[in-house]
Amino acid sequence: MQERKGIPELPPRPPDAHKGNFGHAFVLAGSTRMTGAALLTTKAALRSGAGLVTLGVPATIHPLVTPAILSAMTLPLRATPEGSFSRDAVPPAMDFARGVSSIALGPGITTHEDTAFFVRWIVERAAAPLVLDADGLNCLDGDPAPVRAAAGPRVLTPHPGEAARLLGRKTSEIQADRTAAAEELAGRYRAIVVLKGAGTVITDGETGAINGTGNPGMATGGSGDVLTGIVAALLAGGMEPLDAAILGAHVHGAAGDLAAKAVSEISCTARDILRHLGRAFATL
Repeated sequence: MQERKGIPELPPRPPDAHKGNFGHAFVLAGSTRMTGAALLTTKAALRSGAGLVTLGVPATIHPLVTPAILSAMTLPLRATPEGSFSRDAVPPAMDFARGVSSIALGPGITTHEDTAFFVRWIVERAAAPLVLDADGLNCLDGDPAPVRAAAGPRVLTPHPGEAARLLGRKTSEIQADRTAAAEELAGRYRAIVVLKGAGTVITDGETGAINGTGNPGMATGGSGDVLTGIVAALLAGGMEPLDAAILGAHVHGAAGDLAAKAVSEISCTARDILRHLGRAFATL
């Protein structure tokens, strides 16, 4: 991998800008037991510059999440009896996706059979740039076909365990050569890959970067959901996928460093990372 130097710059924000200038991010996340994932991803997208954010959730949890996100719109979608996305949610989700600038898919959605069908359909057919994370990655079950055939750019954000499942390897093998694993993932799936962990590796298979921000306090549930929202917002604002992934990883880690300084590494939560996003962007 040829390593990129420096951090990509944020697109300028003109003095006469309006919300339409900064895109519309569509977050598809959450299920009955994981409402927090939907909220963290949505709030991170709002804090990272998207002009508009809509959260699509299974209808069963819609009443629970709407009071917590006053700055975003919501879209209730058909749910399975278990409270995850149903395959019947595909048509309305696809209809809505035609009018957005980016999509974040996967945090907290489960791997229910219907939900996996939903994920594979959206990943392959939605034209907007899409960030795929967490259960969205697991729903692929190691099959690269939906991503390789995708109608638009795709950014995959696995942790080492998810990367191992995507490649059919052991996690120890991924960790033994993280750069090689990220490159292989990018090539096999024809996507930008953000291999999370200490020294996050971001690559399109040929060029990329190793992120230098972040700390062990970020090893906490929900941290990756925040990253997904950041990258989705940067994509919505018009950044190239590799640039959005590199900058997103940098800002995510910087917010984590600020959060750990404020509350200590041991007490850091994903919500603390979210709270420090504004200061992290201010350092750019």
